[in-house]
Amino acid sequence: MGGRVRVGGVLGHLLLAVGTVGLITWLYYLAPLDYGFGAVAVLALAGGLLLFGGLVLWQVGAIARAVHPRLRALEAMATAVPLFLVLFASTYFLLSRDRPMSFSEPLTRTDALYFAVTVFATVGFGDIAPADGTARALTTVQMVADLIVVGLVAKVLLGAVQTGLSRQPERSGP
Repeated sequence: MGGRVRVGGVLGHLLLAVGTVGLITWLYYLAPLDYGFGAVAVLALAGGLLLFGGLVLWQVGAIARAVHPRLRALEAMATAVPLFLVLFASTYFLLSRDRPMSFSEPLTRTDALYFAVTVFATVGFGDIAPADGTARALTTVQMVADLIVVGLVAKVLLGAVQTGLSRQPERSGP
């Protein structure tokens, strides 16, 4: 029976992670992105990145206190990474709507999300590329932020997992 509880717990955490990714993606497609690219968009990106940083810090504490810190870290990544990508995708979409020549082609929401994921995954540009200085600068900001997310945030979350595991009582048995 103990094995079933573990499998059920793991399944619950996995479903929550997948559901969170789906919810963030759904909200991205519903968001009223009908204003142009300008100060409001830049401030929204900056505010979103501050929110992202606060979320990561909150998640560190939650992971360290969790009964299952590894699974909690999975949930944290399923929230943080899609939020991060949607922030940049929204900004790319607004820039493309306001200045269609900013990219090698005008971007739909799906194109903007694809481009943000392409930059994050560091697979290089294929069919969509930044075509003007503003788009290149914004893409460069994402690249630098990606390095921070992949390096620093992953390290911090891993440290929280280690802290959570070290707080757990020793288990006896096989």
